[in-house]
Amino acid sequence: MPATNQTKHPKGLKFLFLSEMWERFGYYLMIGIFTLYLKDVKAGFAMTEAESADLYGTFIALVFLTPFLGGLLADRYLGYAKSIIIGGLMMGVGYCLMGVHSLPILYLAMTLVILGNGFFKPNISTLLGNIYSTPEYQAKKDDGYNIFYMGINVGAFICNFFGAALYIMLGWEYAFFAAGVGMFIGVAVFITGLKHYRAFDIKKGMVDGDMPFLKICLLILLPSVIAGVIGWVLPTKLIGHPLVGSTSTDAFIFACFPVIYFYSTLFFKASKEEKRPIAALLTIFVVVILFWAVFKQNGTALTTWADRYTDRSLTNPTAKNTFSNLSLSQNLVYKKDSVALYDHAFRLQKVDGVVQKEYNYPVYFKNVPAAELPKEGEGVELWATNLSQSINPAWVILLTPLVVAFFTWLRSRGKEPSTASKIIFGIFISAISVLVMITAVYIGKNGSEKVSVLWLMGTYGIITIGELFLSPMGLSLVSKLSPVRITSLMMGGWFVSTSIGNKLSGVLATLWDTYEDKSNFFWVNFSLLMASAVIGLVLLKWLNNIMKAYGIK
Repeated sequence: MPATNQTKHPKGLKFLFLSEMWERFGYYLMIGIFTLYLKDVKAGFAMTEAESADLYGTFIALVFLTPFLGGLLADRYLGYAKSIIIGGLMMGVGYCLMGVHSLPILYLAMTLVILGNGFFKPNISTLLGNIYSTPEYQAKKDDGYNIFYMGINVGAFICNFFGAALYIMLGWEYAFFAAGVGMFIGVAVFITGLKHYRAFDIKKGMVDGDMPFLKICLLILLPSVIAGVIGWVLPTKLIGHPLVGSTSTDAFIFACFPVIYFYSTLFFKASKEEKRPIAALLTIFVVVILFWAVFKQNGTALTTWADRYTDRSLTNPTAKNTFSNLSLSQNLVYKKDSVALYDHAFRLQKVDGVVQKEYNYPVYFKNVPAAELPKEGEGVELWATNLSQSINPAWVILLTPLVVAFFTWLRSRGKEPSTASKIIFGIFISAISVLVMITAVYIGKNGSEKVSVLWLMGTYGIITIGELFLSPMGLSLVSKLSPVRITSLMMGGWFVSTSIGNKLSGVLATLWDTYEDKSNFFWVNFSLLMASAVIGLVLLKWLNNIMKAYGIK
């Protein structure tokens, strides 16, 4: 392509776009039904809100922690293409195994997904950055990442419709199997496009000062495992209970210390030329942790809100028939039966791990106003809860072209904010989204009445704008600012910060049942985001000066 043609993108983009789309199809299909499956009293594992949120938080935290290792192996030994293929195949097998109703098999499946994502996620993002490294494409890197990010969300949007139809018609296991098939399609698409990015699949190798892989295993990875075991056992032995919520949370926190130490050594041992950009990246990594802690509650607290506190009834005849014909809804009959016992705040009641039962109406009707209840024996058509997981990606698909056009317009006038500025603005915008949920709590009288799905759509719409300012910009910033020899490793650092935020999201969600007034739960989220935004704003001038010094916008 001629260098003067600034309207096109590299040919490899469409293959990476489609690969990521199908990979995200599998991942978000699985994650959209994960906590619903864990909490299902009949066909799942009958977990409480806290139990499912804790496992979910640990899972998505580890999913984003392993890119630290996957990026390192790709940089030095495997290359990006081979790592992506290995990771994709591991995740596909893991998704398929999740449908086996056995806790040991579930943990095995989760392990495969965790390790597979470590190979796949940082390296496809780095490979994307590499194909934009030539002069004719360099100026369009941010736009390329935004388009790539839309691919993520196309997959995330359509997958929940497949997931809902499959678990309603056939069962959870078929939905998980579909996630695996999506992942395998993504791998096939990636292999098809290899010729377009093979030239950019360059192993960086090692330079003087790099820590050998064996040394990293002995000094970083092994200590992480040992620290995790200590965190799992020691606090409970010493004080009789976990330090932070659960043994898995303690283990994760302890295991992070050696990884954090490793990234600190990258800064202290870096050359003078590399020190400032590494410092800027590490600062961004810390600032965005609280964004992920709130954003990733879409699979826990916001899914619970959709399931228990949102009016999911379909009253319009056309909508009812459409959802029913596509198997995206279920008919719930208003009659008494033996059902799981929930208290007034929808907390599942267990005694010694055994779910308690009562003779009552289905739990969905617990907070439906008396005037709106159906007659005895009649049913209501409810859209599937996991469809709420498609609201965020739908907004991304709709808003990405507008955000890209907005920044293009600013760029043409020389007023486009720096990448670091976009990230900080994104955190501020995300904080505003939480105010929508606080209002929803008040409208629903603290959960005593169901509220419209429009409240979820509103909060997702606003936080999506924040996400578009932050997430693709973060990937772009790492690609632009990282020293060449450790690009994939620093991309892994971005995912480490995401991992810590993800785990914190699970920790926050485990506290859902402890808040009698649910607005206080969301006020905590708002406060955390505002604190992170203020810190970022204070550091923004320093960050922008570093970027300017290295010729980066």
